[in-house]
Amino acid sequence: MNDDRIRAVEAFYDFHPISLTQILQALEAKGIKQDKIKPCDLLPHDQDHYGGVAAVDRIIAHAALGSDDHVLDVCSGLGGPARYIAMQRGCRVTGLDLTASRVEGARKLSELTGLDHLVDFVHGNALAMPFAAGRFSALVSQEAFAHIPNKAKLVQSCAQQLRPGGRMVFTDILWRQKPTPEDEAALFQGMRFSEIASVDGYQRLFAAQGLRCIDVLDLSDAWTQILIERHAMYRSLKAQTIQNLGIDHFERYDRAYDHFVNLFSTRKLGGALMQFANG
Repeated sequence: MNDDRIRAVEAFYDFHPISLTQILQALEAKGIKQDKIKPCDLLPHDQDHYGGVAAVDRIIAHAALGSDDHVLDVCSGLGGPARYIAMQRGCRVTGLDLTASRVEGARKLSELTGLDHLVDFVHGNALAMPFAAGRFSALVSQEAFAHIPNKAKLVQSCAQQLRPGGRMVFTDILWRQKPTPEDEAALFQGMRFSEIASVDGYQRLFAAQGLRCIDVLDLSDAWTQILIERHAMYRSLKAQTIQNLGIDHFERYDRAYDHFVNLFSTRKLGGALMQFANG
């Protein structure tokens, strides 16, 4: 386990522009007080992944989630997808995240919206999950695994959590062309992407753990447009980000995101939804 890279990812999300503070400020600007927040009020603000709730709906459908499921959201962040899944399906959802401040934020938002009876959040490392084997009927994740070094260990850890007959559906950033060392270094330095995989690489790793690949859905073109729009959105939050985190942080993240978007636009990077079954 590369502890230096793990710590770098944890610190990255401690200073991410989308945070509990930023979300509460955005709601207050709309005239929504903390004691009046409804689950639907969070939806434009707490979905820190590509495609908003429509992307979560797609994961729900591929995983065939129902009220009897206990779902693990790996790298759950501020808990937006976990809360939405619980709302839509009435099922139990546990979120696991590396960064303590994100876990605390997820818990706070769940309490404020009255969803903490269905969702809970655990501080922990996806490479060494703090759960008994076979605890969950489904695992989900969105655009998080690129941050995690040692994909073989990650896949093994995920597979261990699934019950027989369990399903895993995730989306991730993937190489479409062989990367240069310079691009890999820049992506880690700017975005804390520790190890980006490929579709073939994931298929081999999951097959080694006995999981069958059910579906692969290429999302690259849609994500390219989303990333262009998200970069513009981030720049629109310049004053707020500088107020909360400082000008140096804003400019550093802006440069990194510009490079990231360019790799998508030139088709070096892409993304996909991948679906696997245990048995």
